[in-house]
Amino acid sequence: MTTFDLSPGAQVPLTGLSHQTAATQALASAAYRDDPVSLLTDLDPKTNQQTGKFSMFSPNLGEAFSRAVQERMLGGARGQVVQSFGADPAAVVQHCLAASKIRRTRDARLTAVMAVFGLFFLPGTLLWLGAFQLRRTLRSLSKSRTSGLGSVVLFVAGLFSVLLFFRPPFSGFAQLYMRVVMLAPIVGWFFAQRICRRTAEELRQHWSDVLDGAGGPSVPEAVPTGPHDSKAETMRRELEKLMAEQNSNVIFYQGREGILGMGSRWGSWHMAEELVGHDGAEINPFRSWDVIRSIHDRLRELERGPLHTGGFPKASIRHWVVVPLSEGAGAIERPTGTETEGYSVRDFEVQRICNEQQFGSGNRHYLGVQFVLWEGQLVLTLMCTVTVLHKTLRVEVTGHTLGPVAPMLSGKPEPRVREVAKSIRFWETKTVVDSVVSTEEVVRLTVRAPFTWMPPTLLDWLGGKLTLPEPFGLRHSWVEKPWANRFMADDAVRAVTPVLRVVHAATIRVLEENGVDTEKFSARSLVLSGVVQGAEPKKADVYDA
Repeated sequence: MTTFDLSPGAQVPLTGLSHQTAATQALASAAYRDDPVSLLTDLDPKTNQQTGKFSMFSPNLGEAFSRAVQERMLGGARGQVVQSFGADPAAVVQHCLAASKIRRTRDARLTAVMAVFGLFFLPGTLLWLGAFQLRRTLRSLSKSRTSGLGSVVLFVAGLFSVLLFFRPPFSGFAQLYMRVVMLAPIVGWFFAQRICRRTAEELRQHWSDVLDGAGGPSVPEAVPTGPHDSKAETMRRELEKLMAEQNSNVIFYQGREGILGMGSRWGSWHMAEELVGHDGAEINPFRSWDVIRSIHDRLRELERGPLHTGGFPKASIRHWVVVPLSEGAGAIERPTGTETEGYSVRDFEVQRICNEQQFGSGNRHYLGVQFVLWEGQLVLTLMCTVTVLHKTLRVEVTGHTLGPVAPMLSGKPEPRVREVAKSIRFWETKTVVDSVVSTEEVVRLTVRAPFTWMPPTLLDWLGGKLTLPEPFGLRHSWVEKPWANRFMADDAVRAVTPVLRVVHAATIRVLEENGVDTEKFSARSLVLSGVVQGAEPKKADVYDA
């Protein structure tokens, strides 16, 4: 008999990196949050919340974010996603799965409560739900004259319940039923409130733990328990596919948006001079790849220096295939064919693009050196490209910077407090700590619970859903500019000078080895070496033309 070793630890490896924790934790915490969805939609105009028919069915931030990310990153018909430089997208998705599992357990219990105290006493349940829906509608009007009407509506519903209990209009069994038809939903609310409070406290504890870096997500449904566990096997493959796409060497340039996942281009320095041999002699033929390879070897020595003090951390140096993308494009598509392997372009095709595709349409080759700083909150990438047109060799270095995740996503859960007037000294106020879940929140969760077991399109129609910005990538969608932080701005500016000098030195060395007169190249390098010392961030992708 064949045995299968499907232990959890071997199937779903945790991929978090120590230098990318802050950005990953901030994004993962959104899966556990109970804030309104507007907290996320206000960060990016491309992030929209599609409204449903009834506000009582609308999801909160954690529910909407978890579902949207799972469908976008793991869905069977999902489109390709942009790499999340400076973050671990698999860890974020796993936290979304873990948060959804906690909510499914809560919804199962709430569905049972709704069946016993709601379905059997449906007329009273509908009257109470109508009162709460009317209250939410009146509050959404944000007018002073309607601000107190919501409480009046609930008061009228409560008064009607008391009248039915003491003066039911029927006799016999109908009389008994009318006595409890409005009171049974209140008893059900009591049990639902206990369930919602326990789950809210658990989610908030996970929210706090994620930001503190304590523990990882528990996703047992992504671990196959046997050879016939097709659902878990499919999820495991989707997570592996997500990581393969994260490691792709294909990136996308979208006009003024810059390189997706790396940020906009804020600076550009180029050295372009004529290729002339020493004393008029012929030069040895060489290719752009020869220069790029020399630059690559020299960049690997960036963390070494003559002094034992500070310096660069270990950088990621990669050859990138840059695909042009129109500004209005809503999706990305990586190259396919025999020249690719998975989501990446093979090495021989990268070399061909470097040597041949330097003018006109088509993909381009760039050599990138990337620093992930501030625990993933700052992604600094310097891209180098070498082109040869006729007798002119051009070496260009551009700077791309991706800022920190919005600070709103880094906040820890806070107790719900409000200011109320004192009972005797009414001119003074006091702070009251409310329950972690309000009465309206309990009603919303209880009403939504039975519909979570139905096709998700129905719940989307009733309450709406979150629409993620496209082309979608977890890391670059909700970020702020790094220039507001002085130290981050300094790190970006300071890195350019040594990288530029290494690139120029490696280029001049190759030229000298092939008999090129490097006097003009050396002069231009000295000029740029002086100019780059006063580098300031600019909108290099916005041309005044």
